Amino acid sequence: MTQSWAPLIAVYLSINLAATQHHRKALYPSAYTIKRGTYSLINPTFQHSVEDVNLLFEILLAGMQIRGGEHTMLIPDEELASLRSVEKLEVICEDVLPKRLSDIRRLTAELAQRRYSLSWQDFERTVLTLVYTTQTLARVSNQQQREAWTDAVIQLFRAIQKDLRPS
Repeated sequence: MTQSWAPLIAVYLSINLAATQHHRKALYPSAYTIKRGTYSLINPTFQHSVEDVNLLFEILLAGMQIRGGEHTMLIPDEELASLRSVEKLEVICEDVLPKRLSDIRRLTAELAQRRYSLSWQDFERTVLTLVYTTQTLARVSNQQQREAWTDAVIQLFRAIQKDLRPS
């Protein structure tokens, strides 16, 4: 009798394992493979305190630009740009955030399927991805590309809005 249940239990456990792994799938897999080689920068996050939140707000208000390619992040205010804590923000913008439209679409599809709140790290990265996507949209002139980037902006905004709603 026990042997007849073994295949059923094995199937159940494999389905449960697959579901658990899907639940834990990283939204930003590049956060775990930072190219700079510093262990402290694996899974980097910028905001660890209220002061960090205020600093990020100040950096964004100063006109921070996130672009694809080399030197992805530009902060026009030299004093803000020179702060040591900005290094992690640079790593996030250069090495973690998706820059290709196809990667951003993958992200928005995964965000749309989520049934639970984002971790604070993923929330921070999603907001920064929204900033990047919005800035990219402003530079695109081709109508078809504008529509695609506009859709990405809307999807990212909806994901953030959904996460901010009380459960």
